[in-house]
Amino acid sequence: MSLSQEPALSVLKNELVCGYRDISKEPYAGFSGAHPIDGNAAVTTNGAGPHNLQTFIMDPDGTVLHCLPGYWAPQDLVREVEFAGRLDDVWHDPHLSVAQKKQEFREMQLAHVQEHPRQMTMKSRMQGFDMQYEAKNRLYSSDTILNPQLAVQVLDKDSGGMKMGAKDGFKTTDVIMHERMAQRPFINYNQFDVAAYADYGRPKYDKNENFRDASTGQISDNNKEAAKHQQMLGQVPEKPMKRNRGAMMGQRMAQRGVSSMVRRGVRSVLWGQ
Repeated sequence: MSLSQEPALSVLKNELVCGYRDISKEPYAGFSGAHPIDGNAAVTTNGAGPHNLQTFIMDPDGTVLHCLPGYWAPQDLVREVEFAGRLDDVWHDPHLSVAQKKQEFREMQLAHVQEHPRQMTMKSRMQGFDMQYEAKNRLYSSDTILNPQLAVQVLDKDSGGMKMGAKDGFKTTDVIMHERMAQRPFINYNQFDVAAYADYGRPKYDKNENFRDASTGQISDNNKEAAKHQQMLGQVPEKPMKRNRGAMMGQRMAQRGVSSMVRRGVRSVLWGQ
């Protein structure tokens, strides 16, 4: 868990005022299992679970300097916090007009991608199931896709869903983050369109960490069924009701005698210096 690990912990403690807001009832929220404070933690990729967690770094006046969607490794989180500090300097520069500040914001966001070390970029690959979701639902409209012809190959079941080179059809999450932030220069938190900003990949994200063995990281056979039926938090889709076969047969018989029928048918972290 990045927030409680160094070097992130010291930066949060000494340089930022931290708080959080429960977003589980927001319409844009994803869904996952419960994560108690004393529960297990798990490592994942940068930008995973964007619907469930957004980390905002803000000026005291509520201006959003930066927002990290999903999970981020502690060292990468610190790198982005430092970058937000540079943006805050621009926001308070008395020699720049608002228009100039916003233009500087856009340019700095896009340029910062080039400052990311290769290791950070490699940790920022989208999850395979998120790639599949994007390719299946918005192949030609998603800003997460670089090459639709390559991206669509993640849906190839014959190759296990991850054909060689298919991943290269997608942008990494660090690029997605900075490109989307570049479109939102110095916006107040109350006007920030979180739903659109954090929307990539499938709504569900859960690694079932509380059902994993702490030493092996694996889910035991005894826990697999419990993990499958755990209580979910957030905007959990309603499961379709199973229809009684006898009732269905009766309905079909009734329909035969009628000439016509009408049927009526997760937590957002807010930071400011």
